[in-house]
Amino acid sequence: MPTNPNPVPPNLVPLCVDLDGTLLKTDTLHELVILLAARAPGRLFSLPGWLAAGKAGMKHRISEHVALDPASLPYRPEVLALIEQARAEGRPVILATAASARVAEPIAEHLGLFDAVMASDGTVNLSARSKADALVERYGERGFDYVGNHRDDLPILARANRGTLVSSRRGLRGAASRQHDSVEFVDDEPGGLRAWVKALRVHQWLKNLLVFVPLATGHDIGDPALLANAILAFIAFSLCASSVYLLNDLLDLRSDRLHATKRRRPFASGALPVAAGVVVAPLLLIAAAALTLLLPPAFALVLGLYFVLTTAYSFWLKAKVVVDVMLLAGLYTVRMVAGSAATGIAPSFWLLALSMFIFLSLALVKRYSELRQQDSDKALAGRGYLPSDLPVLLALGSASGMVSVLIMAMYTQAEIVASLYPAREWLWAAPPLLLYWVTRLWMKANRGEVDDDPVVFAARDWQSLLVAALTGGAFLLAATGVRFW
Repeated sequence: MPTNPNPVPPNLVPLCVDLDGTLLKTDTLHELVILLAARAPGRLFSLPGWLAAGKAGMKHRISEHVALDPASLPYRPEVLALIEQARAEGRPVILATAASARVAEPIAEHLGLFDAVMASDGTVNLSARSKADALVERYGERGFDYVGNHRDDLPILARANRGTLVSSRRGLRGAASRQHDSVEFVDDEPGGLRAWVKALRVHQWLKNLLVFVPLATGHDIGDPALLANAILAFIAFSLCASSVYLLNDLLDLRSDRLHATKRRRPFASGALPVAAGVVVAPLLLIAAAALTLLLPPAFALVLGLYFVLTTAYSFWLKAKVVVDVMLLAGLYTVRMVAGSAATGIAPSFWLLALSMFIFLSLALVKRYSELRQQDSDKALAGRGYLPSDLPVLLALGSASGMVSVLIMAMYTQAEIVASLYPAREWLWAAPPLLLYWVTRLWMKANRGEVDDDPVVFAARDWQSLLVAALTGGAFLLAATGVRFW
């Protein structure tokens, strides 16, 4: 192991800090590619050509087209503490990274903690042995301390005065210890199962229960074949939806990091690497497509429509005022249409009319709550709504909810009801229950007591669950013909 025959006093030894995965909980190259996909997707076809000229050249070319916002990136507090300690000791601190200088220099300027920046240019990729050679040339063998996180950092740790490895991987820690006899460690626990459950939005699968609505309203819930189709449709929709949630979160990294609560999402916070999301998202979509082979062809068409609409929402339409909430409302209805396609039970006019207005009300609650919880007077990040829009959203959302109550009341007297519900008098309990729930939901939203998603709120709210149970009970009693008079 190389040694430094003339060791520099510890208070003068520079601290050299890696960027990707070390100072940051994310990889800037991966984030730049995601940003390129969001802002200039056509440029993705240029990536193979850029890479053919070398990784350093590719990084440089990507950074010519898109730039990260240093203020929104997830920094690692433990590494920032090491930097602050070194500065307090009067030691120079250097940002030494394989990222492009176009990326590294704005980050260093934003933090104001570095005395110099060493980064990749358009020719040399400053990583592994290249970085080690550059640091030794500048500071001498064992003339610097180094903080890294990757196997590529092992050659650098071997030539450093002292080393720090940001990793919880046992194999990598063991290799680092063999490279350097006094390496220290900073834990970097991966997000794990809990982070993936959150990223896949498993709780949002509640929305996909809407595929069972045509089966229930058509009174065919007891048919084993149709029920099996509905279950497969639910699974396929859930996998497809999770794929789109991952895509949406990857494209929304910057706006999520500027949001009061969304910044804690796994990809935005750095709990999960963005590269993993890029891999998992298409795998989920492939699994959903495979399940459609077991269902009628019409279901595949509806699921494909859902994917196209949600992808369009993720890339463009979520920033279009009013269009976004109309589309969100429509996606709820698409789930019911998918249930109809899977079972062959056509949805009624009343069901479609009710879904149009109640789901529009829910979509408006979502935007209203996001805007209501925002601290600044600026537009809602990535959405285009202004704080001055709050009264309009409140009026439109509550009005849509009231229209849905009216449709429910009119449905109880429709001709088709008599053949489906022998004791339809029980159905009169549904309109006041829906009226109570819609009114209370908007009261809660106006007080800032509804989180970003009203479905999540309803699933956790005992009064909402009670209303759902009472409404379901009323329809069940009406269908069975039970009377107490």
